[in-house]
Amino acid sequence: MDIIHQQCAGLDVHKDEVVACARVVTGRRVLRTSARFPTTTKGLLALADWLDEHQCHVVALEATGVYWKPVWHILEARVQLVLANPGHVRAIPGRKSDMNDAAWLADLLAHGLIRGSFVPPPAIQELRDLTRTRKQLGRQIAQHSLRLQKTLEDANLKIASFVSDLLGVSGRAILRGLIDGETTPAQLLARTTGMLRADPEQLCTALEGRVRDHHRFLLRLHLTQIEALEKGIESLDVRLEVLLSPFRAVTARLCTMPGVSTLVAQTILAEIGDDMRRFPTPGHLRSWVGLCPRLDESAGKRRSTRLRHGAPWLKTVLVQAAWAAIRHRDGYPHAQFQRLKAKRGPKKAIVAVAASLLTAAYFILRDEVEYRDLGAHYFDRHDATRAAARLTKRLEALGFAVQLTAA
Repeated sequence: MDIIHQQCAGLDVHKDEVVACARVVTGRRVLRTSARFPTTTKGLLALADWLDEHQCHVVALEATGVYWKPVWHILEARVQLVLANPGHVRAIPGRKSDMNDAAWLADLLAHGLIRGSFVPPPAIQELRDLTRTRKQLGRQIAQHSLRLQKTLEDANLKIASFVSDLLGVSGRAILRGLIDGETTPAQLLARTTGMLRADPEQLCTALEGRVRDHHRFLLRLHLTQIEALEKGIESLDVRLEVLLSPFRAVTARLCTMPGVSTLVAQTILAEIGDDMRRFPTPGHLRSWVGLCPRLDESAGKRRSTRLRHGAPWLKTVLVQAAWAAIRHRDGYPHAQFQRLKAKRGPKKAIVAVAASLLTAAYFILRDEVEYRDLGAHYFDRHDATRAAARLTKRLEALGFAVQLTAA
């Protein structure tokens, strides 16, 4: 097997230490040198000097949790780094040690057998941290909202059955009234905006419960947590506006796609960046995100076509955007969803729409153009004969004799 790198190194990264193995080819001999370094800043700088001493300018390391990030930040200015997926570089079992792991990474790197993972530039990494943190805070708000509903049900208050948004203006007013000790339905309804769609008599019946001090304590606790999380999201939005100032034109172009809001555009930009040269084709990007069937074939049989995990932070957002996009009945996503829904079912159809949105985002970012919709009648124009046959068959099923004549 050909050797790609004569001098290279492999790093086995842990929480408190990094095990390094330098692989240097001299003639027909392969010299391996190992050393251990602490993961402190001083220790990582010593690791960089040790790599320079052994003339190892190409280094491979595994993506182990969050521990690889400080190593990457310090070494990326000194050497060329290759981030390996741990699932792709597993060594042969039975000889497991830190030194062997580092040596195995160095051997794979020397022969060009490591496919480097996508690591965005620092500006995109900061955006990614903020968008992911914002999503986590939103999930926590949803969890506290469910606990609020659980507490209200325990007090036999059926508010959630008649108030669609418990955290809306009227819903919060009722919650604060319960926390302040008001139990009369008329007093609680007087706090609302008066714009609830439910019948007032039904609301009064739903607000008749048995609220104890224990319930008030829990309601106050969860509502306070929700308000604190909402303030955190507001501060994140302010920070995002500052970091997104160089990318305003990019996010504006992404927002021209159907179903893509400003938050979705920010997530797309934070997860894949604005430089599409890292992905040779849209298929490479879809494969990286995990929006295409996996390749699992043995003995001439395809065993599974399930989606890979891919990029879970982006995949879920794209699927949500796809559900919003198909609501526009005069657009291509709606036509694509209806066409595939009858054959494959709604789940596979919505994944296909999400993949189409990702493909459109690829060309928008690569060519710096706005979204151009193919139209709701794209498939009819693409294969007019097939569309005519389908409509003729449907008319014949209704009892009509159809004869087609070219216009």
